[in-house]
Amino acid sequence: MPIVLDPDAAAVYRAFQEAGRPPYETLTPAEARDDYLRARFATNPEPPELARVAPTSIPAPHGAIPARIYVPKQPRLRDGLAPALVFFHGGGWVIGDLDSHDVVCRQLADAGALIVIAIDYRRAPEHKFPAATDDAIAATKWVAANARELGIDPARLSIGGDSAGGNLAAVVALAARDGDGPKPAGQVLIYPAVDFAMTHGSHSEPETSVLLTHAVVRWFRDHYLNGAADIHDWRASPARAENLAGLPPAYVLTAGADPLRDEGNEYAAGLKQAGVSVTTKHFPGQFHGFFTMGRLLQQANVAVSEIGAWLKALG
Repeated sequence: MPIVLDPDAAAVYRAFQEAGRPPYETLTPAEARDDYLRARFATNPEPPELARVAPTSIPAPHGAIPARIYVPKQPRLRDGLAPALVFFHGGGWVIGDLDSHDVVCRQLADAGALIVIAIDYRRAPEHKFPAATDDAIAATKWVAANARELGIDPARLSIGGDSAGGNLAAVVALAARDGDGPKPAGQVLIYPAVDFAMTHGSHSEPETSVLLTHAVVRWFRDHYLNGAADIHDWRASPARAENLAGLPPAYVLTAGADPLRDEGNEYAAGLKQAGVSVTTKHFPGQFHGFFTMGRLLQQANVAVSEIGAWLKALG
């Protein structure tokens, strides 16, 4: 489909090209992580002021899962408890961490007037599939089990994430529906990766190979999965679950210049067909990754604001 980047997105893309940054697929995972973290200083907006930000540690079979709790100044209290969002960061299961998504978690806490718990799940290639999904499910179950001690209303606990984090949120929702964890109040899927088959048209269009290039997508896939058989496992490709019925309300965001665009749109359509309440938002002139770039891209701040409003509307 014809794609025309918004003027500010085109300017950012041009700046990245002119900077001559090496493609991630030419770097080691450690080098790519450092490069990704450095970029946030130029792209992240000024964060809103919150009441409290604190580290925490979630027990897990392998040891512990680091996490970070964000408490807004005016949470929507009910009987002294606030709604919450368990958030999984993006980064292709290889890069990204609590710091890379710190500002956007602060924004979501403020915009949604809720507590955000960011989860630092294990990353590939040191920890291949399904380590990240195991951590995402375990962390969500722990938050629900300890909700009241955290000041959280367990009936208003949602999940969400961007890109790889959107994948994990979708998987957690499916696992919870099938009895492995508490059913979330809602799921926020920000340009989610949901099908590792990578056969959708947007995986081959030249216009979608922007920042998250087709080569980088394959690099992430090869680091994360153990082999081709994992593609068909719903814990890696939630779009391949037997059915999508009985899942919590979903907010699905997609971007025009994004290799993941078509699978995200198709997943939203599949949810709707299965009877799930779905709100979709498409940003035709933006590229994958824009959501955290509010300093440079105003549409990122629009997206945060709209997601905050959607989370408020859940109750």
